[in-house]
Amino acid sequence: MKKLTLWLLLALWGVATLFSYYYGKEVRFSEQWPLFEALRTTSAIIFAVVGAWLAIVYPERLRLSIKSDGGASLHPKQNNIGILLSPVVNSTAVLCIVLLVGVVAPLMKRSEYVLLHIAEFRGGSYALLTALTLWQAWTVILTLIPADLILSNSNRENLKKSVLEGMRRTSINRSRTEND
Repeated sequence: MKKLTLWLLLALWGVATLFSYYYGKEVRFSEQWPLFEALRTTSAIIFAVVGAWLAIVYPERLRLSIKSDGGASLHPKQNNIGILLSPVVNSTAVLCIVLLVGVVAPLMKRSEYVLLHIAEFRGGSYALLTALTLWQAWTVILTLIPADLILSNSNRENLKKSVLEGMRRTSINRSRTEND
């Protein structure tokens, strides 16, 4: 089921990108650039927020990762760090691509080849914008997974505490009954 969902999402991503290429040929880059900037801002925010989550939730793991010995003794529950790190990696990639577009686009505008094929380059730029936006939207969704894990673990701990407290109360009540 997961593979089917993944393939379906990739197919939808590809179709949206192709449609964007075709229909984006008429969208001037000056109209596209504010969307690239918004994407850059979103990527930077996700990078910062998830980075803060890493520092708060896994401070010891981060400390071990930075050590020269590679931090061989890891706590087993720290395997979820990859789930938390995934949005950072995705946002970093999107951010790098957007930054490169910002540097390359002014140079390309001065190329005669680009000017002769401006519609195709506009379509390509809009397709890239769509692909990156959908990737970043997926990354935003991925940022909810760690929050859900933390909430689930917290709920599990609260349930465990309440069960133990109930067992303790029952034990105390039995002791009182037996002593009476």
